[in-house]
Amino acid sequence: MNLEKNKQIVQNTSTSYDASQSLRDHGIFPTTQRLTIANRLLVKHQHMTAEQVYESIRSDQIKVSQATVYNTLGLFVKKGLLNEIFVDSSKTFYDTNIKPHQHFYNVDTGQLTDIKTPLAPALIQDDLPADTLIESINVVVRIKNHSS
Repeated sequence: MNLEKNKQIVQNTSTSYDASQSLRDHGIFPTTQRLTIANRLLVKHQHMTAEQVYESIRSDQIKVSQATVYNTLGLFVKKGLLNEIFVDSSKTFYDTNIKPHQHFYNVDTGQLTDIKTPLAPALIQDDLPADTLIESINVVVRIKNHSS
């Protein structure tokens, strides 16, 4: 697929989300590949692995390398467009909700979902080491189905 076709797909992916402006607002130069990934991932709240992003883009027959997907996701995390959620040593999700919140990870389905009621920092405030503050709380609660 040629570059013009990629640009057309990028432009037609979303009508309300301006990926190009969003990338510029975060100090990211909007290349065709970055726009393709942004339009696939950032248009709604979701949790996706790099492999899921790659397969989703490839399923539309858009040419992009795995390295480009991984590098772009890393850049988006660095620039504050995504949160990186480590569920175990072999699985990382990219979360479009960058506000502080916690997650359930279903080990049977591989699905990551938000916990609706956030963990209150006050619950652990008394246990903090002297002269420290909570920077963030990253919690992934591993769950499994009853039938497993």
